[in-house]
Amino acid sequence: MEQAYILVLYYSRGGATATMAQQIARGVELVPDMSARLRTVPPVSANCEQTEEDIPSVGPLYCELEDLRNCAGLVMGSPTRFGNMAAPLKYFLDQTSSLWLSGAMIDKPAAVFTSTSSMHGGQESTLLTMLLPLLHHGMLIAGLPYSESGLMSTASGGTPYGASHWAGSDNSRPVDETEASLCRALGKRVARLAGGDRR
Repeated sequence: MEQAYILVLYYSRGGATATMAQQIARGVELVPDMSARLRTVPPVSANCEQTEEDIPSVGPLYCELEDLRNCAGLVMGSPTRFGNMAAPLKYFLDQTSSLWLSGAMIDKPAAVFTSTSSMHGGQESTLLTMLLPLLHHGMLIAGLPYSESGLMSTASGGTPYGASHWAGSDNSRPVDETEASLCRALGKRVARLAGGDRR
């Protein structure tokens, strides 16, 4: 029997969101009997069509509906685009009607994460808007509780709505240890809520 997994689904252009996804996956894998499955989505053209081959040349595979259907939980991330998720991730989610119709995602735990270029560039609005389609799917939303001390000490990213990162105006600022720790905590929380070890 295949081990239960948390799907860590993201889109990344500059690499920061991908780094966050890797930290979230590390957090997931801290929970016994739970694994992380990293998946991404392809870029889209101005006509909102997939523009890449079916298998990326580097990095994780592109997500398929079956990855969502069979996951025990979901952690989804995107860079901020004017206070909202990036178009490629939205394009992918717009194709999940069959999962909605079947109720395949109902009662699975879900969480979100984002990266922004500016300190007040829409981190929280991006996280909140990413939650909307997950609520429509009937998923159970998991944020970051204030028992995570990093929420009170961070000077860059981290919110109760989900993990976040401030990349700087040129997107060169790396994910710092507080941000990475909050990413791991988010992955671990979703994995535990999905039925992993509750210690």
